[in-house]
Amino acid sequence: DSPVPATPSTPPPAAAAARSDLVALTAPMVGTFYRSSAPGEAPFVEIGSRIKSGQIICIVEAMKLMNELEAGTAGEVVEILVENGEPVEFGQALMRIRPS
Repeated sequence: DSPVPATPSTPPPAAAAARSDLVALTAPMVGTFYRSSAPGEAPFVEIGSRIKSGQIICIVEAMKLMNELEAGTAGEVVEILVENGEPVEFGQALMRIRPS
């Protein structure tokens, strides 16, 4: 019975509310996250990068296909939530962008 009372007091909802000014780029599929087009290449974006709508900002590899993900909005990259080469789940937040 002790784990049940602890559940409502978890902080993530409050943290999410504090970031309501940001737009999350989410994984459209299960795969592997890559920040650049090839090993050794410069990342598409860094924290603080100014981006345009439609700009390629990362890749998710699924079943040996490289899927380039584009920014849905112009703005500034505020957070990169996944490390290069990490597996990602469908709907997982990859980056957070402050729209401009």
